[in-house]
Parts: sequence; structure tokens; C-alpha cells
Amino acid sequence: MSSHHCTGLGASKFEFGFKSVRAALLAATALSICTGSNAAFAGESSTDEVLLKKLDKMERRIQALEAELKEKESHSQPDASAKPSSRTGPIRNANATASSSEVKAATETPAKTEASAKPMLNLPPLPAAGDKPILGLADSPVPGLSIGAYGEVKFGSMQNPAANGQWQNGFDAARFVLLPTYAITPNIILNAEIEFEHAGSGFDNDDKLHGTAEIEQLWVDFKIMDQFNWRAPGIDLVPIGYINQHHEPTQFYSVNRPELYNGLIPSTWKVPASSVYGTITDGLKYQVMVSTSNEDFGDSFDNRTEAKTVPLPGTPYIAGIDGLDALGNSRPPLGGFQQLNNDVAVSGRLDYAPAFAPGLAGSVSGYFSPNTTPRGAHDDFGNFLGRSSLAMFDAEFRYRVPDTGLELRGEYVRAEFGHPENLRANNDSDPTNNVGKDMYGYSGEIAYHVPLGTILNSEWEAVPFYRYTYQNLQTGGFAGTDANLPTGAGQRQFHTAGFAIFPSPKLVLKATYQHVIDKSLVGAMSDSFLGGVGFFF
Repeated sequence: MSSHHCTGLGASKFEFGFKSVRAALLAATALSICTGSNAAFAGESSTDEVLLKKLDKMERRIQALEAELKEKESHSQPDASAKPSSRTGPIRNANATASSSEVKAATETPAKTEASAKPMLNLPPLPAAGDKPILGLADSPVPGLSIGAYGEVKFGSMQNPAANGQWQNGFDAARFVLLPTYAITPNIILNAEIEFEHAGSGFDNDDKLHGTAEIEQLWVDFKIMDQFNWRAPGIDLVPIGYINQHHEPTQFYSVNRPELYNGLIPSTWKVPASSVYGTITDGLKYQVMVSTSNEDFGDSFDNRTEAKTVPLPGTPYIAGIDGLDALGNSRPPLGGFQQLNNDVAVSGRLDYAPAFAPGLAGSVSGYFSPNTTPRGAHDDFGNFLGRSSLAMFDAEFRYRVPDTGLELRGEYVRAEFGHPENLRANNDSDPTNNVGKDMYGYSGEIAYHVPLGTILNSEWEAVPFYRYTYQNLQTGGFAGTDANLPTGAGQRQFHTAGFAIFPSPKLVLKATYQHVIDKSLVGAMSDSFLGGVGFFF
């Protein structure tokens, strides 16, 4: 028997002994009181007083020994119940507005059970898997600390338009993300996301496109009341769309993220920001954010001058907003005071899940920046470019038909540019990536949840799905120094079908076929057959 178990057994025996002594003392005290009452008539009360004093001293001594024993027990016995709640998203999500009482209940240490006081071996109970806060594997060494994770691996074959549509096999360890959360107090919560993308093998000094290790989210929440909470300045996600804020691979069924979030909404759209959020009423939540503005600059950090401007006139640079990648390269920098303008953007979101329509949820959201033009912006002829604003609107819904496996999703997103003639894409001597007055896209998806029964001691589920997406990134009304020659490559249709198998809600196996159509002369040549493995816990 280990020393740990022997200690528990010995402690229980001592405690049992103390209880027996205490009971005997109480009986003796009662007897002495009765005896003392009879002896009072015989003049023997002084003897009883001496006895009571001795009993009082013995009682205090026993109490001191019991306190010492409990202290020893607390050092030798781990409290298996002292665990923070498992991190599966509620605290870290931007629209999660749990009340202070809910957060407190999730972070406070439960009381010990009465079983620990019984005279038997005090073996700690085995915690359930959902109660393990460190990657779902181990108990937290620090109360209030939780570490979750999500990630995805992709593989398969896709057409390469740069190789005339040749099919090429590939593999991508797309991302692995650690999700540390620490409840500093029940009302002050630190959240972070530390992400390793594409196996972490960076080969470009700009982390927007290639392998990297980066901080994707980092902020402190101050839980004030259900109706109003404050998120201190940090790195956060712009509250627009659903997948941008809930982009874990178990939240969508295709191998890649839905097409609207691959540029038109530049997911993961992370920015330096601060926000307030809360619950307006049951089923209706809000968030309002101020953040640094997106920038019409898609080049590497090496091409930023020490004066924090774009390269000097005469030196070309890559647009951040264009008719092929939409806003995908326009996200603001997160470190090193590398911002190229002083403008502040405002965004907001309303989430709804009405009680009168069970299974229905959705959101409407918007974003506005008064200017995306970076300092020193110019065309290829050396002429400086003026300001250009950016306004965006998104509306989406998700509906799981009650008592069935049927699920429906839909979304519409639109971006408007105040002065497209000042966008770099319209002034870079390349008419193929020109931008019009606006960009827009929409999608509709149907899926069906099929229970597969118990396999390998878990309840499996299969979800076949189909999604149609249309987006137009090259609308009319071009202006600038470039010729007005839209190629049609920015007007695309996506037919995406496949299935997702969930051995657990925390794990998904995916297979997807996608057919892409555009109006370019040679066609999109971007079809793909992909498989994937994703997890989130």
C-alpha cells in the first residue's frame, strides 16, 4: 500500500479515536453535572468545579489535535473536486455573455463530500472527461485555469489554376490552436488563442499567408452585469458573421471554411480592439467594438518605411483590397506599432435565438471604417491616392428543424467602398484585380443529421450537406488609372457537397467535393476533393 493511502487510513483512525474520546467526555460531563446537583446538598460542589475545569482543558486539547490532523490531511490528500469548468468555448466566444453568477459557479471550488470524513481509504474519485480542464486530459494545477484546443488537418487533391488546372495532391497541417483561459476572479477572465498555422513553418515575413505561430486572440473580460460587460483592449475578432467568431472545425461541415469567409469576410478577422457586450433580453445579445482600421496594403512588412508609410513613389506594392482576394490581405498588423493609418473602425452585432421559434438562431452585423488608405499610398505613376471608406453588412441564420435531423443555413454579406478610385487595385497597372463600388456574396446550405448509433463507446452522427455560394468581387463602376477591364474571375459560383462524421461533438471527420465556376476566359480551374480531421475541446 502506498504512503498516500496509509496516511489516509491512519488519519481516519485518529479521527475516529478523537470522536470516541469526545463522546466519552460529553457523557462524563453530563454525569458530573447530575452528580454535582446531588452533591450540592452534601457540600461537595468544589470537587465538581475542579473536574469541570479539567474536562474543559481536555476538550481544548482535543480541538487543537483535530485542527492539526485536518491540516495534515489537506496536505496529503488531493482535492479531486477542486477543478474549474472545462473550456469548451462559452467564456472565450465574443457573444458569450454569461452572468457573473454563472462564471462564479464555473470557477469556484466545490465543497468536499462527506465520504472523506469516513474511516476508510480516501481514494479520489475519477473525474469525468468533460471535467478535465487541461486539454481534456488532466486536472488543472491552478484553480480557475483551463486550457482547451482546436485544430484541423487537410489532405486530398485540387486543381491548380497556375498550372492550367492540373490536379495536384497535397497535405496541410492547417492549424493547431491552444486556448488558455484563467479566471483571475469570478468576474475578471483572461482569454487567449495561440495558433500554429501550416505546421508552423513560416517562409514569409508576413504572417497573412504562410506558416506561423501567432497570438490570434488576447483579451481580458470584466463581467459587470448580464446587460453590460467590458472587454479591455487586446486582440479580438471583428463581430461580423457567424463563422468568423465560431471558426472551430466542428462548427461547419466542409473541409475548408465556407467560401464567404475566405476573403469577403477575411476570417479569421482579428484586430486590435476593445468592446462592450451583453444581453438585451432573453434570446437577444449585442456587441459593439472599436478597433484599428483595415488597410489597403497587402505587401510584406519589409515594404513599410521607417516613417510607417507604403514604399516611396516609383516602388510598386501589393493591394490589400482587390477583385480577386477581396479583403483577405487587408487586415491590420497586430504588433510592433506597424499601423499605416490613424483611423478607427466601429463594428457591431446582434445575435438572436427567439424563444417563440425553437431551433432558430442568427445574427445581423456591420462594420465601418472612415478610411482604409495607408499613409503615402500612390499609383504606379507616383500620384498620391486619397481616402476611401469601407462599410460592411452581414445577415445570417441557422435553423435546426425541431424533432428532425434537418438543418438549414443562409447568409448574405456586402461591402461598400466610399471612393474606389483611390483603391490601390484600381491604380496598380493591373486591370485583372480591379474593384468596383461594392462586393457582395450569398450562400444557402442544407444538411441532415443521421444518428449512427453507439460505436467505440460513443454516439456517432453523420451529416451529409450541400452548399451553394455566389460572390461578385468585381462589380461595375471601376475608376482610377487602370483600364476598366473586369476579367470575370471575381464572379464565382461554388457548389460544395460532402459529409461530416462526428464520433463525438468534439471530433469530426470530413470529406468534401467542390466545383467552382467563374466568368474568366479559361474558367476557374479550382475544383477539389478534400478530406479533413478536426477537433475542438
